[in-house]
Amino acid sequence: MSKKWMAALIVTMLLAAGCSKNDQSNVDKEDTQDQTAEEGMKEVSEEKELPFHFPLTGLGTEEQASGRSVAVMINNHPKARPQSGLNQADIVYELLAEGDVTRFLAIFQSEEPKKIGPVRSARDYYMELAKGFDSLYIAHGYSPDAKALIDKGYIDNLNGMNYDGTLFKRASDRKAPHNSYISFENVLKGAEQRKYEMDKPPSSLTFLNKKEVEEINGEEAKSVMVTYFNNSIFNSIYEYDEALEKYKRYSNGELTADHESGEPLLLDNIFIVEAEHRVIDNVGRRSINLTSGGKGYLIQKGKWNEVEWENIDGKILPVLKGNKVGLVPGRTWINIIPSTPGLEQSISFDVKE
Repeated sequence: MSKKWMAALIVTMLLAAGCSKNDQSNVDKEDTQDQTAEEGMKEVSEEKELPFHFPLTGLGTEEQASGRSVAVMINNHPKARPQSGLNQADIVYELLAEGDVTRFLAIFQSEEPKKIGPVRSARDYYMELAKGFDSLYIAHGYSPDAKALIDKGYIDNLNGMNYDGTLFKRASDRKAPHNSYISFENVLKGAEQRKYEMDKPPSSLTFLNKKEVEEINGEEAKSVMVTYFNNSIFNSIYEYDEALEKYKRYSNGELTADHESGEPLLLDNIFIVEAEHRVIDNVGRRSINLTSGGKGYLIQKGKWNEVEWENIDGKILPVLKGNKVGLVPGRTWINIIPSTPGLEQSISFDVKE
């Protein structure tokens, strides 16, 4: 073989060896990258144990939860639906106002919605519930009994009767009294003007740990309906979403979702209790006994159980045999219904719209 061909053969062999080495290096590099990516994804997918939790949801947070809770009276008239900010509330109470019309008391602490409302007028028993969390109470208008409590300084409050057009804004696409809104920014601005302290968070509720949540049992509750005097406009229907492991809420056949974002309200605990109601005037205003305790149904993870309720430090809480019953970490909805007709007549399980 000539020296020329011998040299060419050697160059070819060297090039081949070099390519082979580079190919293997690239393969090793790709394998390493894939392995690193998989490990990274695994780390992200693993649930991180956060050092702190929010007091009214039990959900984890990187920093110590701070900030006073804010309780807002929210309108539930059909002309006020869909509402704004309701899906960001930690706890929502639903009670009758006048007639068979319900209103909401939405308590915010872990989130601060940009827009909340429509805001409606105060009633004394909603104020009692707000005070149980030492909340700043937000309403627009008041009943005579509520006005008397406000005048006595019963609770720190901001009322649209004093701030209409300033802290409270009117929406142009709805008519009064279904168009009053407030932003969280204006809540804090009003609190500063009134020199209300806003740093101290409420005391923590009792929550289940992960293992206890997995062990929840009881009767099946995939679909639940709460009725107020058989008026379908104010029925609350809760449908359990198996994929999300949370409940969605419907009013008069419509999904309860945020007016601006369209995001649905998702619930982890539904607590339905019965309490004595009395009509106290010819307008139909009520007195509701929120102190004596009584029967309740607690609905979690597609199951329901009969419990009792007690007023503990101003909060309506589930108890069983004298012990507090833990909540699933997340958002809670509390329906308070008249003891006449009571739970058995007002609650239906596994119903479909």
